[in-house]
Amino acid sequence: MVFKPLHFIGQQVQVEFDEEPILSKKPGCPDRFLWEGQSFQVKTLLSQWQDFGRRGRMARNMRPENTAKALRRGSWGVGRFYFRVATAGGRIFDLYYDRAPKDAADRLGAWFLDREMIEEQD
Repeated sequence: MVFKPLHFIGQQVQVEFDEEPILSKKPGCPDRFLWEGQSFQVKTLLSQWQDFGRRGRMARNMRPENTAKALRRGSWGVGRFYFRVATAGGRIFDLYYDRAPKDAADRLGAWFLDREMIEEQD
């Protein structure tokens, strides 16, 4: 299956798990997410990937040899876990969990609905 973006969303969302993840900074795919007052049930996990690239000033604050390790394993507060999901209603979305803390009082990351996708027809 090949997918192409239908439209960009880029909004923070709430997610729900039937069983809470063991590691809060390395979650699996959520079972549901809430967007614009509507609940979307995840029916199928189509793919998942992670990006441990450092952005902005964080990209310049590490020695090159340590940067290579961090790209493979991640480092505290850096990285995103992406999930492409099909919902019970047949829509396809890319969600991600951003591990970056908001501030010292809120060290958890946040979930975002990145974009809606559509299966490309031949």
